[in-house]
Amino acid sequence: MADHSDEDDDFESILRSFLSGSGPIDASRLAGAAGLPADPTGVAWLFASLQDAVRQGDDSIHWEPATQQAERLAADGARPVDEKTSAGVDAAFHVAGLWLSETVQIAELTAPPASMTRTEWVRQTMQLWVQMAEPVALSISDAITRVFREQAPEQLRGMAGGAEQAIRAVGGALFALQLGQVVGQLSREVVSGGDIGIPLLEAGRAGVVPQNIEGFGEGLDIPADQVQLYLAVRELAHARLFRHARWLRLQMISAITAYAKGITIDTGQLQQLAEGFNPSNPDELRQILADGTLIPPKSAAQEAALTRLETTLALIEGWVDVVTRRATTRLPKSDAVAETVRRRRAIGGPAERAFATLVGLELRPRRLREAAALWEAVTEAVGPEGRDALWSHPDLLPTAADLDDPTRLVDQLRERQAGHVPEPDDLDKALADILAADGDGGDPSASGPGPAAGTGPQGPGPAQGPESSDDNDGPHGTGEPDRG
Repeated sequence: MADHSDEDDDFESILRSFLSGSGPIDASRLAGAAGLPADPTGVAWLFASLQDAVRQGDDSIHWEPATQQAERLAADGARPVDEKTSAGVDAAFHVAGLWLSETVQIAELTAPPASMTRTEWVRQTMQLWVQMAEPVALSISDAITRVFREQAPEQLRGMAGGAEQAIRAVGGALFALQLGQVVGQLSREVVSGGDIGIPLLEAGRAGVVPQNIEGFGEGLDIPADQVQLYLAVRELAHARLFRHARWLRLQMISAITAYAKGITIDTGQLQQLAEGFNPSNPDELRQILADGTLIPPKSAAQEAALTRLETTLALIEGWVDVVTRRATTRLPKSDAVAETVRRRRAIGGPAERAFATLVGLELRPRRLREAAALWEAVTEAVGPEGRDALWSHPDLLPTAADLDDPTRLVDQLRERQAGHVPEPDDLDKALADILAADGDGGDPSASGPGPAAGTGPQGPGPAQGPESSDDNDGPHGTGEPDRG
């Protein structure tokens, strides 16, 4: 092995200088080691801020550099939205709204859809990205701090106590810049607010990035207005769904952050990396940071959480696929645009890359296809009203088992729509007896065996009360399944 003693001494001197707050850092070299673009001005400003944070005893993660990094990448080559483009988008959304209303039993949006530049997309979505990424950033910072405290070279241990805040700040800052890199690159690809499967925009808002829609349609031999109209229908479907099922956004975000909080860092790998680090060869570090070497295999709890999250994401995307297909039957090239969307997703679209980079999530195209098949079967069995009623409460959503075999779910929905209430099973009967005994002494048969034999946990549709009605716009209808 080559002797890197001179380089090690140089790295040690850089570290000492930074920790003491007495000298500058070679920003371009550290940026390259972290897999970031060589932007010495921006990264130098970052580390100057970090040195101030060290002197002030602040070890929190500052996300402003992430936003600035993302905005710089988004602005490179970006074009403003002119009046002609904006008018075309507005017209597409108007038609898309009419077509979608014929297909879904979900109320329209109250706020008009927006035409966004790439930079505007970054500004409007960055807060949610930070919320999802912060648990991972904290895990990385804690692991780096722990390794430094336990494994620091003898000559550095004397100042380890005072250095931990600095190490945490550096780890968090590098992850923040990595987040900015991911979101900035994503801003050049996403076509809408719902393009990655979760609602990045505020609840009840829809929006597209016209410049990226143009890039999406290049080489497809499909008229640009048809591409724009098809994608407008998809975006409205996403936005309407999350406005209708307002619990869904919070559930998705909570699941993602809970999964991310379970991520740990392999400190053994991190120690080996630190011992063998060659500052003159940042490619090795960049590869390790990118391929997930530092993150150990998922725990059993994480695997279970991942399965639930992937099922929900698949149900969302599958529902959007089905209602979009039905709403765009008048569009001559709708099948060709839909196929482009499927191929983009299958090879790893923006959603897959963003989640994989930030929290290690991987969507499974197989689940998306199965979810679309399930929603088609449900629509054929009970119509749009019965299908969309399943979004009225999380307990009513199809499960992973339903994706494997939707037959039982479809049969239950048909029976309920026909007015045939299935007999409660033993668990339903036991729950009903317990509720009756703990309640006011009423007859269990009068209230039924809970949601499984009633019309869902929130009551019989429109009679749910003002608050619930506002949270679930549109008729709930019938067709709610026996989820016992």
